[in-house]
Amino acid sequence: MNVDVHAGDGRPVIIGGGIAGLMTALRLAPEPVLLLSKSALGAEASSTLAQGGLAVSLGVDDNPALHLADTLAAGDGLCDIHAASSIVHAAATEVEALAGLGVRFDRDQGGRPQLGLEAAHSRHRIVHAAGDGTGRELVRALIAAVHNTPSITVVTGMEARRLITHDGAIAGVLAEGAKGPVLLATQRVVIATGGIGGLFRDTTNPLGCIGQGLALAARAGADLADMEFIQFHPTALDGPARPMPLVSEAVRGEGAILIDEAGRRVLEGVPGADLATRDVVARAVWKHLAEDHKVYLDARQRPGRDFASRFPAIHAFCRSVGIDPANGPIPIRPAAHYHMGGIAVDGDGRSSVNRLWACGEAACTGLHGANRLASNSLTEAVVCSRQVAQSVAGTVRQSARQPVATTMPPRPDPASIRPILSRALGVLRTGEDLGSAIASLLPIAQGHTAASDPAIVGLMIAIAALQREESRGAHFRTDFPQKATNAQRSRLRLDEALDTARALSSETTFPHARSA
Repeated sequence: MNVDVHAGDGRPVIIGGGIAGLMTALRLAPEPVLLLSKSALGAEASSTLAQGGLAVSLGVDDNPALHLADTLAAGDGLCDIHAASSIVHAAATEVEALAGLGVRFDRDQGGRPQLGLEAAHSRHRIVHAAGDGTGRELVRALIAAVHNTPSITVVTGMEARRLITHDGAIAGVLAEGAKGPVLLATQRVVIATGGIGGLFRDTTNPLGCIGQGLALAARAGADLADMEFIQFHPTALDGPARPMPLVSEAVRGEGAILIDEAGRRVLEGVPGADLATRDVVARAVWKHLAEDHKVYLDARQRPGRDFASRFPAIHAFCRSVGIDPANGPIPIRPAAHYHMGGIAVDGDGRSSVNRLWACGEAACTGLHGANRLASNSLTEAVVCSRQVAQSVAGTVRQSARQPVATTMPPRPDPASIRPILSRALGVLRTGEDLGSAIASLLPIAQGHTAASDPAIVGLMIAIAALQREESRGAHFRTDFPQKATNAQRSRLRLDEALDTARALSSETTFPHARSA
């Protein structure tokens, strides 16, 4: 294999062109950094599609303690309280920093940020930009800031395929671009590659979000945490488009309700009703669909005629398929939306592999626990990017040998993995289906094909889900519908996952995951 080897100058390499990667690069300035993105900045990032905003306690009736309490309640007993407290207390400062970078937040006549309400929040605390186009506005402003920062070198059209390690520490990144393979010598890598929704048939994420950053970290020996917890957004537009257009929770925050084809309320009698936590709403919708009903989001009364002005992006894609939300209900179904799990990191974003950090959805900070509170994800990305940047900047470069390239693996292709995960790892799960998925994924994960990296991520999710013999947050086992009394966060390495899968296939004793 002919590889273009770049000795480098000690620059950190940031993998990912969404909000987490852009913010980390900006906060490392003026230190030179290399930002890799497999597509144009923001083009394949979930960040751009984010309709909700940033959860931050700015209201006169609000404070970080209330925000923390809501976060812990949604997380269903598995949040890291120290990480969650640190993040929610830093949120207000980061909104000011984003405004300073050119983000145009929606404001009232007094110049204060307008605050919206979303499910499971006890206060109006969602800061939006461009109505339901918050993610798009953030990405626009951050890309402009990156292009105006001389210390950031952006390389698009380049995909990281492997992390090179030496003596248990990062030594380089093997990537491939338009001119072929490239080996980047670096001792500091930040993974900011987003989520895993592209591993499912029904998803609101860009189809390129297939957990590649998790596969990179897992192959390098990193611990992954809380992999079983996948949030399915209950209200994705039920149509042929993939990714599925998202109908933001904020629409229900303004009074829209879920009904079936007979006009009956789907959440009638459920605590919190249409503003219950996402896992509760998703299960209710999933079960109703399984009973051969249709489910719709009815916004005809509220927000009614204000729909187009309040939610212009949602209104546009509804009209593109012949739906006027002010006059007709919107057909919806749950879709894979956000991964609470990911690369296990500490308060500075450091993984268990020396000199490897993670930020954004690819990281598992412990903020979200078993179920993410709405709009906490953008808040987490911007807050943690500062912590990661400070940690990276404070890590002294050491002398190291030139990294040695390995065989370039093929470009990841999740097509054969999607049916397996969609069947076994959806809103409702069973041990039988999970065991079948593990048996199907193991030989692919052990292979060297385009499906192997996606299979590794799917295998680790399936094993964590099988080992969690309870129902909690976004993880629901119909064969274990009750919560365990002593539940802990899960933690898993690739070698453990492979050993476990092999043992299961041999019908030997099934070991339990390590507790975080």
